[in-house]
Amino acid sequence: MALKALIFLTVSLHLSSAVTHSLQYFHTGATGINFPEFTAVGLVDGEQFVYYDSNIRKKIPKTEWIQKNVGEDYWDSETQSAQGNQAWFTVSLPKAMQRFNHTPGVHTLQVMYGCELDDDGTTRGYFQFGYDGEDFISLDLRTLTWITATPQALINKNKLDSTGAEAHHWKRYLESTCIEWLKKYVSYGRETLERKVRPEASVFHKHSPSPEVVCHATGFFPKAVLITWQKDGEDLIEDVKLTETLPNQDGSFQKRSILKVPAEELQKHKYTCVVQHSSLGMELEREVPKDGESGRGSDGGQIGVIIGVVVAVVAGVAAVVFWKKRNSGFKPVPPKPSSEGDSSSNNS
Repeated sequence: MALKALIFLTVSLHLSSAVTHSLQYFHTGATGINFPEFTAVGLVDGEQFVYYDSNIRKKIPKTEWIQKNVGEDYWDSETQSAQGNQAWFTVSLPKAMQRFNHTPGVHTLQVMYGCELDDDGTTRGYFQFGYDGEDFISLDLRTLTWITATPQALINKNKLDSTGAEAHHWKRYLESTCIEWLKKYVSYGRETLERKVRPEASVFHKHSPSPEVVCHATGFFPKAVLITWQKDGEDLIEDVKLTETLPNQDGSFQKRSILKVPAEELQKHKYTCVVQHSSLGMELEREVPKDGESGRGSDGGQIGVIIGVVVAVVAGVAAVVFWKKRNSGFKPVPPKPSSEGDSSSNNS
């Protein structure tokens, strides 16, 4: 119990004081679906700030702060880079389908990369490929080697590891160039990116396929949030499932925590959802209503989550949804000579 309390306190302090900024990019090639054949989405702290697709063929701003702080040279350069990435994906997606012996249909090829910066100066970076929503190959920045997630990626790994040039290129980009641009973007949009918006929270019953209760927090910013459960005032860890944090149309975020619990247990005990966020002076609590009681939500509460996902798609973040096994970050990379396993680039 003492260890649990210590962990709880540590996470609470992190949410209230620590600041982590992130720059992330998703590049997606798609076929067989009513979706542009190529999209490039850039996000700062989880909020979309630039967008490109193969229909409009130009990089466009998605926030006021980026539009105000960069000139035409920036957009010309970004557009040229995105068009080069599009050309790479046009060639590489059919190659990937052939590698997996897939026939024409709905298929996606993605590159996800980016960097993070903590307020204490600690940095992290990542770069990986995905195919049809699953991990394909990724770069280990510590060893500068490529890690395969499927046998079909071994050809790429052997080619990339043979010289090490791509690994060193990405290391320089992710640990230097990416961080420099992240700092610029944060300075441009500080008022927006460092705002604090309180979450709204509700709980509701979900009766199929098994009895569950859902805690839905929405409308909060920044992205980091902690949702936990208590039973009669004691913390619960087992039978809890956390969903991905999803974007809302207004730039805020939403997240759910799902607790599997028998209906009879809900009648016998007091179950409470606890939400912690840096915007809150104290934690937000929502008690799960007993059957027959009026609560803050019902099964209809799921509508908000569905709307959030749809809005995310409309906003151009749909590429994120394709990747089923997402890691912590993603971002655009500088241009490189074309090679199998090397995607397009971006100087920002």
